[in-house]
Amino acid sequence: MYLLFDIGGTKTRVAFSPDGENFEDPEIFSTTENFEDGIAEIKEAAEKVSKGRDVKAACGGIAGSLNKNKTKTLVLPNIKTWEKKLLAEELKKALGIPVFLENDSALVGLGEAVYGAGKGKEIVAYITVSTGVGGVRIVNGKIDANRWGFEPGHQIINFSKEDGVKSISKYISGKWIEKRYGKKPKDIEDEKIWSEISEVLAYGVHNVIVFWSPDVVILGGSIMNAPGILLKKVESSLKENMKIFPEYSEIKKAALGDFGGLWGALAYIKELEV
Repeated sequence: MYLLFDIGGTKTRVAFSPDGENFEDPEIFSTTENFEDGIAEIKEAAEKVSKGRDVKAACGGIAGSLNKNKTKTLVLPNIKTWEKKLLAEELKKALGIPVFLENDSALVGLGEAVYGAGKGKEIVAYITVSTGVGGVRIVNGKIDANRWGFEPGHQIINFSKEDGVKSISKYISGKWIEKRYGKKPKDIEDEKIWSEISEVLAYGVHNVIVFWSPDVVILGGSIMNAPGILLKKVESSLKENMKIFPEYSEIKKAALGDFGGLWGALAYIKELEV
């Protein structure tokens, strides 16, 4: 029935939904830097998961910003060779079906709001901390109205003449952590380091709450896994710094694991009633 995909900075996932309610085991592979090869790999994975069955349309996300019509990639910090590509058109050619695109974090957030940790909540803020940092605002089970999308990872949290302008991604993304400490985040066991990173995330969560005023903030991504960001430290720092509201929003970890983007793609395409 539907083809679902999630093109991340590190991994790509492709799955088939036979009934519009669930999806079968996905094909998972490393995201290639070459755009043409990436399209070919997605096509190959689509053929594997669909197994010759009829596919009405495809929906999925990519790690970065898109144009207003959600057809062309703009800035993709972790797969720069995919930038400025007519991704929707190229996938449509390769797959032979209509293709709908969104930012990958937006779809993960939608999945969490509809099927996961935010189910039943009216206003959901989702932040992912992985290779990069992204997020989205979901209202009544839909991605909130926007012009360019949502990029909470690019909020500026430090400025000085000496250090320049730095976004939160420069402090807590997996890419930055590995560059600073010389090892992958999963290999860092020093709780002091994670406490410091957690406090920086708390500042970002604070900003998200005062701007988006959500019922719940859901935190996801690989850096939220152990060893990784400490949820209790985020909450304690947030409690200490939240002054304008009588209480801070509920903070929860994502519930859908690595497949949040696929669940979000399913929710998105179901809403379109393709």
